[in-house]
Amino acid sequence: MKTDLKIKEDVLAELAWQPDIDETQIGVIVNDGVVTLKGTVDSYTKKLAAEKAAGNVYGVKAVAEDIEVKYTSTKGKSDTEIAKAAVEAIKWNASVPSDSVKIKVEDAWVYLNGEVSWEYQKRAAKSAVEKLYGVKGVINNITLQKRAQPIEIQDRITKAFERSAALEAKNINVEVDGHTVKLTGTVHSLAEKEEARKAAFFAPGVTKVENHLIVDYYPEYA
Repeated sequence: MKTDLKIKEDVLAELAWQPDIDETQIGVIVNDGVVTLKGTVDSYTKKLAAEKAAGNVYGVKAVAEDIEVKYTSTKGKSDTEIAKAAVEAIKWNASVPSDSVKIKVEDAWVYLNGEVSWEYQKRAAKSAVEKLYGVKGVINNITLQKRAQPIEIQDRITKAFERSAALEAKNINVEVDGHTVKLTGTVHSLAEKEEARKAAFFAPGVTKVENHLIVDYYPEYA
């Protein structure tokens, strides 16, 4: 089994490997496989990239990030400029029904509200604005319309898991309560846990996924 020290070394190496991340700006703390990232970066995309890089390291059970996005006075954008850019980004994204999304910007934080039909539309809206220059963070409050009957959801998710080469469906339990899906059981990596969450959200009618899957790495690969 990987020690916390080895995980820390691998996370630092993975951060250094990423071309858009300056690993010297980010501190790494590891406790029982849980990685905490600290530091300051000059864009929100770098913050996201650091979190993703840490999550891709074998042995990491969870990532908690406390990275601050801080633009210099000469590089920052006003809330009005960010709002205008966000409106255009949503408008030009074919995956997002722009008339269904409302945008508010406060202190460089973008707040998304509204209602869409599918989870991928909600995620696409966030993705469209989080890479904009000057953005410090995105709060995605977009809700989903209810489409399918709840009784259909569990069967669709289970079959999706069985079709996925990235998931070992027999170790994943799916419970449905209305339009909320609860996932329990074990997976072998954070990436697999995220893949299960995405698969659950692809089922029509799902408005919330409670992902309680536990990351249990194979000892022989440690």
